[in-house]
Amino acid sequence: MSKLPFSLVTVAWILGGCSLIPDYQQPEAPTPAHYPQGPAYKAALAGDSTAPQADWQQLFHDPTMQQLIRDALLNNRDLRVAALNVEAFQAQYRIQRADLFPAVSASGAGQRQKLPGDITGTGKSAITSSYSATLGISAYELDFFGRVRSLSEQAMQTYLSTEQARRSAQLSLVANVANAYLTWRADQELLALAEKTLAANEHSLRLTSRSKSAGKASALDVVQARTSVESTRASVARYQRQVAQDVNSLSLLVGAQVGESLPGRPLADDLIARVPAGLPSDLLQRRPDILQAEYQLKAANANIGAARAAFFPSVSLTANAGSSSTDLSGLFKNGSGSWTFQPQINLPIFNAGNLRASLDYAKIQKNTLVAQYEKAIQTAFQEVSNGLAAQQTYSQQLDAQRDFVQANQTYYNLAEHRYRSGVDSNLTFLDAQRSLFNSQQMLITDRLAQLVAQVNLYTALGGAWAAWPDLAATKP
Repeated sequence: MSKLPFSLVTVAWILGGCSLIPDYQQPEAPTPAHYPQGPAYKAALAGDSTAPQADWQQLFHDPTMQQLIRDALLNNRDLRVAALNVEAFQAQYRIQRADLFPAVSASGAGQRQKLPGDITGTGKSAITSSYSATLGISAYELDFFGRVRSLSEQAMQTYLSTEQARRSAQLSLVANVANAYLTWRADQELLALAEKTLAANEHSLRLTSRSKSAGKASALDVVQARTSVESTRASVARYQRQVAQDVNSLSLLVGAQVGESLPGRPLADDLIARVPAGLPSDLLQRRPDILQAEYQLKAANANIGAARAAFFPSVSLTANAGSSSTDLSGLFKNGSGSWTFQPQINLPIFNAGNLRASLDYAKIQKNTLVAQYEKAIQTAFQEVSNGLAAQQTYSQQLDAQRDFVQANQTYYNLAEHRYRSGVDSNLTFLDAQRSLFNSQQMLITDRLAQLVAQVNLYTALGGAWAAWPDLAATKP
């Protein structure tokens, strides 16, 4: 049995290392070297470059929130689909990579056939037998110009981009659960405030009704007091609905039913740690959506190599060796060996511009992905800049809002005392009630906005950037 075909395959495989993939050059970041400067950023940027790196477990200080995030990472269906997509593209990469190697197969066949006499030429029917056993390869492309390698590289980069998409989905899930939890807690506080205010307004209505009976208040005063009660009752119903819907949204994100009586910390400035900003260039290594866009760009770059290689001849090889005999017992005897060597070359001559159009299309796709990569960087820069501005200005806004609530509380106390003493009219007291309620609502809303802005800044910076594995260094 000759080994000539297999020797040729080995030599061709060793020589087939040529690649027509263009040298990849990472596009320059279309953003400034530093984040914006100004009063809105001064305190937010101070000390960020030396701040310790952390992940969500160190960022969020509420144990209930941490547990909900852990449950979501285990149970969320969208994240599960993203992980399965990664496995699917990894399998596609392995399928494409397998084309780099010849597929060796063994086959055995046997045939017994009866022929009529008019076909045998002897006038008598005959029974013939044949048996064969072969080992070989079929239609293996010798990758002289790197077409198969280019397609394999494209599949590899596509797989890596789906892994970054999974990372992005995980990061978004952490942020969405945190924001949904914070919204739930804020609505619970708003509901408690509305119920407390309703009780106070109902008490005020009873006092006003007694004053009317004693001739110290008018019917108009009673009606005005009742409008405050009904307005606050509507707020209670609204916040009850929002709390119930918040639980439903949180249950969907977590992937399991969330109990309405979960313990948790009240909304406070220290509920979420300050997030270090680092440098704009760090976003290129942190943000999964930027890394995903770059891997897609590399895949398009590899596809250009495959489109270029299509202009050159392709050589495929079919070869096998084995044994044939008319008798099964003689299949492996001396002299029964056989082999087949069948090379085939395909040279494109005329295709009406199909190959040129395919190459142009591959280049256009790459240019499109360059623009998308640059847009991803610009979007990330804007989101981080907005987050830094929010981190600083919300602190100032909350300080002012607390002072505003305190001033309204003083106004309310004085107005109530003067109204009960008969010095001022009921209108002043009702105005003080509304002002205090509205300012307390705004304080809760502003505190929620501050915490959500910190979560969004964490997301904009790429999340837990300290411990992501480098999949590109360990190809599957």
